[in-house]
Amino acid sequence: MNRIIKYVLLDIIKNRLVLGYALILALVSWSLFNLEDNSAKGVLSLTNIVLLIVPLVSIIFSTIYIYNASEFIELLVSQPLKRPQIWMGFFAGLTLALMLAFLIGVGLPLLIYADGGIALILLITGLIITGIFVALAMLVAVLARDKARGIGLSIMVWLFFALIFDGLMLLLLFQFSDYPIEKTMIGLTSLSPIDLARILILLRLDVSALMGFTGALFKEFFGSETGEWVALMLMVLWILIPFWISLNRFKVKDL
Repeated sequence: MNRIIKYVLLDIIKNRLVLGYALILALVSWSLFNLEDNSAKGVLSLTNIVLLIVPLVSIIFSTIYIYNASEFIELLVSQPLKRPQIWMGFFAGLTLALMLAFLIGVGLPLLIYADGGIALILLITGLIITGIFVALAMLVAVLARDKARGIGLSIMVWLFFALIFDGLMLLLLFQFSDYPIEKTMIGLTSLSPIDLARILILLRLDVSALMGFTGALFKEFFGSETGEWVALMLMVLWILIPFWISLNRFKVKDL
């Protein structure tokens, strides 16, 4: 498995798209902190960009990479290697490469300009979001045989979590505003990793006006520190569950 991880990692690091991804993140990060007179404003602006760009690049690039590597995966399966080792090797290689690109693009300006605690939580959130959407990409790739359908499904997954989910939450909130649905809203929020990431960052920033309804509920029910740990654990589950499903599907898939 270590050899597979090394191969995938080195192959992706040399990819121009990943290098361009790291460069774009770096340009955006440096520009935002240099344009804003307050580091907290720079972090808020960077948060919104990270929560859109990082999931999009992670899921689209990973989906395309898995489909393009299908012949190599078939070759590995024909060797005396266990399928879980192959799948975990690809997941680890993809995740590490994209995490490295994220750290290169965002890590240095954050450590220079932002407060230590805020910088750390944004970096951790970005790394976990990368892992989540790589796991979702591998789930999509193992479920959809056709490459075009798989890429389209990946884009729909990103659109749902980035845009549509918030709209559905607002609709639900307005429709049932006369009922005590606070606990239900907290449960529903756990169904969106991007919302969890946003809440995790805003709880550390303590920007009440920007937390939104669900963010305020997290703070009210759990408090800032406990709320951070709850959101963090839910996000880790968002990595483990999709990857576990994709792994079980890959074990029995007819290649």
